Amino acid sequence: MPALCRDCLTTFDREGRCPACQSMRVVRHPELFDLTIAHMDCDAFYASVEKRDNPDLRDKPVIIGGGRRGVVSTACYVARIRGVRSAMPMFQALRLCPDAVVIRPRMEVYAALSRQIRAMMDEMTPDVEPLSLDEAFMDLSGTAKLHGAPPAVLLARLIKRMKDELGLSGSIGLSHNKFLAKVASDLEKPRGFSVIGKAETAEFLHDKPVGLIWGVGGATQASLDRAGIHTFADLLRWDERDLTARFGSMGARLWHLARGEDRRRVRANTPIKSISNETTFFEDTSNADILDGHLWRMAEKVSDRAKAKGKAGRVVTLKLKRADHSLISRRIALRDATQMADTLYREARALFDQVGTQGAYRLLGVGLSDLVPADAADLSGDLLDPNAAQRRKAERATDEIRKRFGSDAILKGRAMR
Repeated sequence: MPALCRDCLTTFDREGRCPACQSMRVVRHPELFDLTIAHMDCDAFYASVEKRDNPDLRDKPVIIGGGRRGVVSTACYVARIRGVRSAMPMFQALRLCPDAVVIRPRMEVYAALSRQIRAMMDEMTPDVEPLSLDEAFMDLSGTAKLHGAPPAVLLARLIKRMKDELGLSGSIGLSHNKFLAKVASDLEKPRGFSVIGKAETAEFLHDKPVGLIWGVGGATQASLDRAGIHTFADLLRWDERDLTARFGSMGARLWHLARGEDRRRVRANTPIKSISNETTFFEDTSNADILDGHLWRMAEKVSDRAKAKGKAGRVVTLKLKRADHSLISRRIALRDATQMADTLYREARALFDQVGTQGAYRLLGVGLSDLVPADAADLSGDLLDPNAAQRRKAERATDEIRKRFGSDAILKGRAMR
């Protein structure tokens, strides 16, 4: 059976340890060197970065997220063993893991590392479809002749490079379509390399829960439960027309996925539709100074991400959530697209002033949409604001200083509120 050593990348066809380095980290599969669709998922990415940069955290439970009223962005595997999960309310996570070290996300650091990993992927294939900073699909069809090695070897080499050059680990799923590749990458985390071949697809899926399907959330799961659909075997008993009649377009998708069919292609350079940032407060607040400080910090984060992606936007959005969880959303279309924090803040602040203080707020968010390339940004002046050009020039100078000396090299007074 075809085999690959994940440590020294030797390929061979016998049982036991790697014949070259004696490693036991070997992946074997009949279709190992024939499959071309892969999903790479970094292992607890944000938490792993923090542990890499602070060795004192190595054996401690680490949670990345906001304050007690926020949610968990991610958690290390030590915390996950205690039951902590992404998107869990922070108070619940700390109840499960009271000794956890809670760290606020350092998005600029994570984004920089993500770009380095993406560059490694791009060297392997032009068909890379990022899903987030820490995961992506890859189509490695036709790359064996170019690189002189089958896709499985290239993927093991990628993970090895990530560990050697960046100090980070990831898990690989390799299969014949995107759905199964993503399922496979979750099978042996962390540091996994799992394969689901064509020949075994039906048997593999048969008794698996339908919750395995990416996109089946709580509401969909409840609807499926009411229909008596708990496993893929249950789905197979339904006719496609009946599934579609009951669940709409999702029903047709479920019918195909139950059979391991996924015709979606790996699409590189999927357009980004919007860039946003929001925060949930530790305590509900109507304090104008505190809210203003958060508005600036979020405008700055959205601006940083837009600049990093080479994007600008024509629509600024403000999002507010009251103490009773009711939402307020306001938006304004700009004459010129922008990526400047100063402009984002001023427009968001004007939207906030229109809303006024309607009691205390628990969440505040700023977004930028209707995106265009950055070279189309901030082209004309503002006759009503003659100082705008000078502020943009100062912001560009601030960006250059932060690139050289770190994000905290220059802080505005309002950012300290």
